[in-house]
Amino acid sequence: MPLSGYQISTPIQKFVFVILMLALLFTPFFSSPLALLAGLVVGLLIGNPFPAASSKGSKYILQAAVVGLGFGINLYQVAETGLSGLLYTFSSLALTMLLGLGLGRAFGIAPKLTHLISAGTAICGGSAIAAVAPAIKASSKEISVALGIVFILNALALFIFPEVGHVLQLTQQQFGLWAAIAIHDTSSVVGAATSYGDEALQLATTLKLTRALWIVPLVLVSGFLFKTEGTKVSIPTFILLFILASVLVTFVPVVKTVSPFILLAAKKALLLSLFLIGANLNMETIRSISAKPFYHGFILWVLVALSSLLVIYFLG
Repeated sequence: MPLSGYQISTPIQKFVFVILMLALLFTPFFSSPLALLAGLVVGLLIGNPFPAASSKGSKYILQAAVVGLGFGINLYQVAETGLSGLLYTFSSLALTMLLGLGLGRAFGIAPKLTHLISAGTAICGGSAIAAVAPAIKASSKEISVALGIVFILNALALFIFPEVGHVLQLTQQQFGLWAAIAIHDTSSVVGAATSYGDEALQLATTLKLTRALWIVPLVLVSGFLFKTEGTKVSIPTFILLFILASVLVTFVPVVKTVSPFILLAAKKALLLSLFLIGANLNMETIRSISAKPFYHGFILWVLVALSSLLVIYFLG
């Protein structure tokens, strides 16, 4: 039910939903934060008339957008700053997991829920939670709570990070690195970096997807810690396609002639995916999150964001 407490008629819901999607695709007025905000208005105030379709669609549209953004990644440029970025991401991943597990124990949160929140913060939000959950045999309640926390914090990051970056006058490289480290989901990383600049977008997207490859060892370690046998992991196909797109645009000259059109389509797809992600949030999800797990996720996120920002700002 919408936050307003009454149910708007389905025809009106559908009309508003479709009009907003068309506006996202065919007008220049929507930024990434505004696209997410429009989705939140639909999900919480008006009501999402297509919950199942938008949930599935947001996933695949986001993956297609990420692959398309790969056509804007020149590997030679990334290599100039990539090594330091990889060191930052690896260090932050390990420290985030250790800190998250320690905080969860201090709050008295169930081990599996603590592990899911920590994994989502350390690597790539919902994707990490979805990958780790079967390995530790987490319950559906634990999964939904962890996903809800990550979603709320991602929404905040999409609005807050670009503003902080501008206030501190972070360079494109500094902001791209910070976004890749401190924002959970790929959608919000790409959205925040898009609003900051093309160079920030290139670095943030590359590092975030490189960081996502750590899902594989994390799932294996998680299965070992919780003594789960037969755990299977695989690298998501869209990450491999993103790498292929980057290779093509770097080494195949003819691809560069069409890459601007692919990038434009990818950025529009990103706006659409953020709108759908926002529309999927409802009061049932919010009510499922109790205080202690949210405090755990929020404090962990703030510590990671502040510590990584300080390191990047003064040493980067």
